[in-house]
Amino acid sequence: MPDRLKDSLQRDAMLAEPAEQLSAATARRITWRLIPLLAIGYCVAYIDRINISFAALQMNRDLGFSATVYGLGAGLFFLSYSACEIPSNLMLHRMGARRWMARILLTWGALAMAMALVRTPLEFYAVRLLLGAAEAGFFPGVLYYLTLWFPRSMRARAISRFYVALPLSTAVMGALAGALLGMQGRLGLAGWQWLFLVEGLPAILLSGVFFRLLPDKPDDASWLTGDQQREIDAALAWEAALTAKQNAPSPLADPRVWLFGLANTVMLAVLYAFTFSAPTIFQGYTHWSVDRIGSFVSAMGLVGVIAMVGNGWHSDRTGERYGHAMVPAFLQAAAFLAAAFSRTPTVAVPLLALTFVLFASMQGPLLMLPTTFLSGRNAAVGLATINMIGMVGGFFGPYLMGILRDWTGSYRAGTALLAAPMLAFCVILVVLRRMTAKTSEPPTLPAARKQ
Repeated sequence: MPDRLKDSLQRDAMLAEPAEQLSAATARRITWRLIPLLAIGYCVAYIDRINISFAALQMNRDLGFSATVYGLGAGLFFLSYSACEIPSNLMLHRMGARRWMARILLTWGALAMAMALVRTPLEFYAVRLLLGAAEAGFFPGVLYYLTLWFPRSMRARAISRFYVALPLSTAVMGALAGALLGMQGRLGLAGWQWLFLVEGLPAILLSGVFFRLLPDKPDDASWLTGDQQREIDAALAWEAALTAKQNAPSPLADPRVWLFGLANTVMLAVLYAFTFSAPTIFQGYTHWSVDRIGSFVSAMGLVGVIAMVGNGWHSDRTGERYGHAMVPAFLQAAAFLAAAFSRTPTVAVPLLALTFVLFASMQGPLLMLPTTFLSGRNAAVGLATINMIGMVGGFFGPYLMGILRDWTGSYRAGTALLAAPMLAFCVILVVLRRMTAKTSEPPTLPAARKQ
């Protein structure tokens, strides 16, 4: 029998029955080949967008920036990021992940290092805007990219294992911050300048690694066997048939996309309002040294890693998604309120650290939810739209936190206010759960793809 006909018959057989999961061997191979590389890339991305939180301990004093100036500059990153999200994901869909992600890494690395050159508020604002435009599309691009490899029944674990880079980057940043800020005066540079230079360089180096090692799709992966490529194709074909019944003609016409975007907005407003201010808040409560704050933030990140992986695994095991996101969000709101009204550092500081751990824990189940009704090009556009809307919260959160700090003289009012968006987040998810109830009607499978 000719090989081409044999392969076609094998593929037809695989599509004859639902294939909602990959075999353990195939899933393991994909995970080990892709997830570490993607996670390292996002780890570097998150460090380069958030490292100003530690730089601010010196930079604001050296350059005379108020909390409002700092908060505005921190937030401007997200406006340009948001504006470029959809075009970036469309380019990724057209050009492939390998070339486009390599480009993203190269340009944001150069601009992250350029942060060492800022001297005035205007320069600070300009570089942050350019950095946001350069990095735009990496995170939603990865979410879309994972839909090309993992069926949705395995996607929360895959997203959690990738997104573990967020709390892990917090751990790495905390561990490095003290040493880099301690290089004050070396070669005539301030410690905060060394921080930007050293932490921006890895993105440039990773650009070449992505270009060399990242396959655009399963058919391009030389490390997969033909049978494994067909297995992935069968699983995703079953999913595409199911999601086709749920898709709106355009993701921009689907109210679920906009509601997920709104949920993302309030969630990211809280995340970045807190994380951009966290080192300063912790120092205000405890008067710790930069090294000790860095160690504490590092430990907070490591606990977040465990929470994220564990909750994602449990969500996939039980098949439940919304509760795995809503319960941590509600507890996060309670922790913000309790910390804001506590005058005791031994109570307030652990509670604030807990809010970050809770945020990390809910990301895997939450981020896979839009992929239950988006696929193909709709997924590229829909996920970018959700992230684009959410990034607006990244602008307002730090900016309002800075304004409240200058008005009241402390971060307590801003911390208490962060409870309200998380409660609103829970309400939005209740609405979404009702809108996205599972259909019990089995899909009609598409014809096997011809070779």
